[in-house]
Amino acid sequence: MTSPRRRYLLIPALAVFAILALAGPSLAQSPSAGAATPAPQATQTPGPTGSLAPCPNPTAAPSHSLAPGQTPTPTRRPNLCPASPEGTNPLSLLAWGFTPIFQAIFLALVFFYSVIGDIGIAIIVVTILIRLLLVPVFRAQIVSQRRMQLVQPELRAISNKYKGDRAKIQEEQMRLYQERGVNPLAGCVPTIVTMFLLFPMYSVFSSGVSAPDISSMLQVFGVQVLNVKCQLLASTGTVPCLDPVVHWLPNPATGGLLDASHPEILFTIFGFGFSLLALISALLQLVQTRMMTPSTSDPQAQSMQRTMLLLPFLSLIYGSFLPAGLFLYWIVTTIFSIVQQYLIAGWGSLFPLFGWTPGFAVNHTPRFAVPPPKPRKPSEAPGPTGAGRPTPSAIRTAKDNAAGTVRPNKERARTSRRGRRR
Repeated sequence: MTSPRRRYLLIPALAVFAILALAGPSLAQSPSAGAATPAPQATQTPGPTGSLAPCPNPTAAPSHSLAPGQTPTPTRRPNLCPASPEGTNPLSLLAWGFTPIFQAIFLALVFFYSVIGDIGIAIIVVTILIRLLLVPVFRAQIVSQRRMQLVQPELRAISNKYKGDRAKIQEEQMRLYQERGVNPLAGCVPTIVTMFLLFPMYSVFSSGVSAPDISSMLQVFGVQVLNVKCQLLASTGTVPCLDPVVHWLPNPATGGLLDASHPEILFTIFGFGFSLLALISALLQLVQTRMMTPSTSDPQAQSMQRTMLLLPFLSLIYGSFLPAGLFLYWIVTTIFSIVQQYLIAGWGSLFPLFGWTPGFAVNHTPRFAVPPPKPRKPSEAPGPTGAGRPTPSAIRTAKDNAAGTVRPNKERARTSRRGRRR
């Protein structure tokens, strides 16, 4: 069974592959915003008021070659339109299913953008708001991981006692989980929630922030819920409605300011783009991984832990093609997770760091420390007999815990070599 820590570390890798699968067809069909080609003659369908409807996107006519002395014009950006299922195409069905989540996040982002006037601060506010709503879900994950760490000595004792009998080890471990009230699957829900949020977040920054017309996604059941003032040239289709520039975050590669809708690439080596935001994200994930890693003296477990510490650096690969806004979201949500984990489980295994342990980490007690899981009372043990009626397998006294599953002498005396009791 994959541990909750491993599942959490595999989230970015799985999410990126799914994002590429969803974005691949759309990116292949969408023209580049900065391409130096003649502006095609687009045809649009009149809206109900006589104006041009933003959706569906205008169909571009075949482009012609440039005449001598003619200046190329930038290609029109695609408008932001809700996804619709296309027959039995599974990718379009998946995109259509994520549309409500995308619209809720996008509406929140547009609201805070219209109030604050900066897309970077709006991203931070929306991320903190989402994490505040999900505090109970991620708290359950951290508490479950902490309880799993506290029962590790008993789990190792069971493995040593029934060494070689895998079925018996699993049976005794499940019985121990029931007695201590530990749910090893509690970390699955945060993993699923994080995956579900990454898909629409990617679309928000890659499509929503860069679209010149976003009016169709500001309506809920045909009712306009938000009004936003677009940039001056957004009506031409060559400039996004929302200003994607983060005015307080510079882009060292260009010498200007960071664009949240495009990848932030500091420099390129052998065709591979290096992103500073990706590096910051990887380092923060490394800190979180160290805090979550339980201390162990098993050489095999230590070797596996060292391998798991390298997974956060996969973010360096994603930085060359994912938008900077997505990394800003991931940095904020990782910092939030570190703070939440610090309040519940403390510094964990973060220290000693290269042999150094600061004074504030010595004998540190978390603000909301998780108490050691205590054995449940027989009336609280879950079972098919219902609440208040203990099951025979759930009743284990201290003598039973010490003796394991050794049968009493009376039961062993019932069967002899002749098959009957004398």
